[in-house]
Amino acid sequence: METSMTQRLITHLRHVDLAVPDYRQQLEFYTNTWGLKPEHNDTGLTFLAAEGSPEQYVVRLRESDDKRIDLIAFGAANAADVDAIAARLASDGVRLVSEPGALQTPGGGYGFRFFDNEGRTVEISADVAVRQHRAIEEGESIPVRLSHVVINSADPEGTRAFYEKHLAFALSDTLMHPRMGEMMYFMRINAWHHSLAIARGPHPSLHHASFELRGLDEYMRGTGRVLRAGVEKIWGPGRHLAGNNTFSYFLDPSGNTMEYTTELELVDEDTWHPHLYDFTQPEVSDQWGTANAMNEFVAQKSFNDPDKGLFLAPPV
Repeated sequence: METSMTQRLITHLRHVDLAVPDYRQQLEFYTNTWGLKPEHNDTGLTFLAAEGSPEQYVVRLRESDDKRIDLIAFGAANAADVDAIAARLASDGVRLVSEPGALQTPGGGYGFRFFDNEGRTVEISADVAVRQHRAIEEGESIPVRLSHVVINSADPEGTRAFYEKHLAFALSDTLMHPRMGEMMYFMRINAWHHSLAIARGPHPSLHHASFELRGLDEYMRGTGRVLRAGVEKIWGPGRHLAGNNTFSYFLDPSGNTMEYTTELELVDEDTWHPHLYDFTQPEVSDQWGTANAMNEFVAQKSFNDPDKGLFLAPPV
């Protein structure tokens, strides 16, 4: 008998893995400009940690002819839960890329990979060693952790349904447009307002990856530091209504959008009811009114190039 609610066995977002043709330039950006720390290197492969995060790495960068999301990784509490998720997906006809087993990535652990409905590779893992991390100091404008990942989807309703049905993601809020309908779904797997969001786009691709800074001061210092480095700012600084978090969006050298944020909302999951926000209302996009206006040109910057990795598992 199927229960109405799939039991949630995913605990949190771990990392987002990107493949890029301009690997050297990207590595320079993520380390010297964005503030991540290269912890493990291989030829054409770097694992980048956030100083304040217990995760072994929050971004993996791989050199490739094709620009793509290699994978999005989520954590589970233990190996039994990893097995349970894999069995559930397989019985539902979801294509597994790999069976559960020992991971060969930094920190080891136990996990498996599968394709989501549009062909993105997703990894679920448990028992990964905790990284030696530290408290980020006052005034230190580097990422504390990976906050959330937003994906573009050509079928946002189907993608939302996939993550709800198979992985027990819950809807926190929806952004809509009076003419274009529902435009973005904010999805959670714990008390954070969203770990994943799904945006309506022309093709599957990365919309943005977001990094939590220590607080408002550090977020503004970080925004200024990246601006002074000459990086193209797309949108911000401002404060969204959905999630109540701050935002400054920048384009990395490959044209992937990266966000600095802070103060993402923690919701009471027992009492939370999703809102439907009309993002043509200026205060929905930006409660402060400090950011440049969200228009079609700003929106198109985050459509990104079509992902070249759909239904193609990354080589590592």
